[in-house]
Amino acid sequence: TRGIENLVAVSANVLSASKFIASAVLILIGFTIVMGTGTCFGTVPILSAIYVPMCMTLGYTALGTASLIGVAAAVDVCSPASDGTLGPTSGLNPDGQHDHIWDSTVPAVLVFSLPLFAIGVVTSAVL
Repeated sequence: TRGIENLVAVSANVLSASKFIASAVLILIGFTIVMGTGTCFGTVPILSAIYVPMCMTLGYTALGTASLIGVAAAVDVCSPASDGTLGPTSGLNPDGQHDHIWDSTVPAVLVFSLPLFAIGVVTSAVL
C-alpha cells in the first residue's frame, strides 16, 4: 500500500533536524509499541519494517540503525506484560506481598530502561 514509504517521507521532514532528537523520538515510539506487545522479540520485526527505511532516509549508518532498533525493542522491561518483569514477580511473590508494578516494573525502568534510553540515543546518533 506504500504506507511505510509515505510515513517515512513525512516523518523524515520532521525528524531531519537532529539525529539526537530523531533517535529519542524513534526510541520513544518503539517504547510505545513494546508496551503494547510486551515482548522485544515480537517488536523487532515491527520496528525493522519502519525504522530501516527511516534510518536510511535520515542518514544513519547500519550500526546506528541496528543500535536504534535493538534499544527501542529492549526497553520492553518497562512493560508490565514483559517477561523481564513477570518472571521476577512470580519468583518474588510466593507470600503474596510483592507488588508487580512498584517492586518489579518501576525499579526496572529506573535501573535498566532509562540508562538504556540515554545510551541508545547517543550510540545510534553517533555511530
